Amino acid sequence: MNSPICDMLGIEFPLIAFTHCRDVVVAVSKAGGMGVFGAVSLPPDRLEEELAWIDAHIDGKPYGVDLIVPNKFEGKNDAFDPDAIRAAVPEGHKDFAADILKQYDIDADDIRNPGSNSLNFAQNLRDDGAASSLEVCFRHPIKLIANALGVPPQIMLDLGKKHDVAVAALVGAREHAVRQVEAGVDILVVAGGEAGGHCGDVSTIVLVPEVHEAVQAMGASTPILAAGGITTGQQMAGAMAMGAAGAWCGSVWLTTAEAETNPVVKEKMLAASSRDTVRSRSRTGKHSRQLRSPWTDAWEAKEAPEPLAMPLQGLVSEPALGKVDKLSQSGHEGAKQLASYWDGQGVGLMKQSMSAGAVVQQFKEDFLTAYERLTGYVGG
Repeated sequence: MNSPICDMLGIEFPLIAFTHCRDVVVAVSKAGGMGVFGAVSLPPDRLEEELAWIDAHIDGKPYGVDLIVPNKFEGKNDAFDPDAIRAAVPEGHKDFAADILKQYDIDADDIRNPGSNSLNFAQNLRDDGAASSLEVCFRHPIKLIANALGVPPQIMLDLGKKHDVAVAALVGAREHAVRQVEAGVDILVVAGGEAGGHCGDVSTIVLVPEVHEAVQAMGASTPILAAGGITTGQQMAGAMAMGAAGAWCGSVWLTTAEAETNPVVKEKMLAASSRDTVRSRSRTGKHSRQLRSPWTDAWEAKEAPEPLAMPLQGLVSEPALGKVDKLSQSGHEGAKQLASYWDGQGVGLMKQSMSAGAVVQQFKEDFLTAYERLTGYVGG
């Protein structure tokens, strides 16, 4: 396809798949799009293992890696101290999380001390933690490196230029996009409030043309990937008509055959409507869209404590939700009610599970259908 994204990344179709599943990365890249591996919670040795597996199975097709290195978070300028981080979590928040689980007949005595995943996340948010991850990433033939929150650290921008790897950044507001272009990023991932995971509150249909106009006004040529609620090729075509050069999708891969999504959650997603998600700070401390559940409802109640700043809220939520995830897969009824995951409003369009490669093919077909419909309106 004639898109600057295809030219920049060496791909056939400008559909980018953000996923935590290496199998999805491989399947999408082989199908003509590009898989991007979400790596924020992995320590360097596990990241090395995952990327080596991708290299061995992707047949030389392009792929990328996504990290989260926010410009602001609790304790950003302090030395990394796991004990100090644990101590910064108020007992009241731990009690509140434990009470939620107890209401659903789940023993919560073992969720008060965050495990290695939560601390890995906290470490990888920092510039030094990101530097360790980047060192691993650039030992592999990646074609894109993305930062999911804020302007990428200078080391990411410098390594991208050194290795001829495109640097992408997610934005949720016009002013964020302007700062990213000024910083020198190569691709803007413009994520509307419909998106799963961390997102702002401006809708995709408004944000994409707003950012496109701002980039043009700067005299820049930074290409845009539209994100947020996009689960079909027709939506992708609409976003490209508004100024995007392709689409960045995450939620649509969660119900694919290759995805490692909890089967209980996968069933919830396939049955969900577009109104069954909510933007909540209850999981990470920053607003992120996820399937609504008794967990998110509890944190919105009047008696609930204010969610902590990132990364502290994750030290409250992830031990609890990790236990819920495991118990739900063993058939525990209370855990099945609580089980949830990040998901965008496009979930209402996700009604059947298929392979990741089939999803890419469906996007291509839907895109052509939309294109033909539009050209029919202006045909002579």
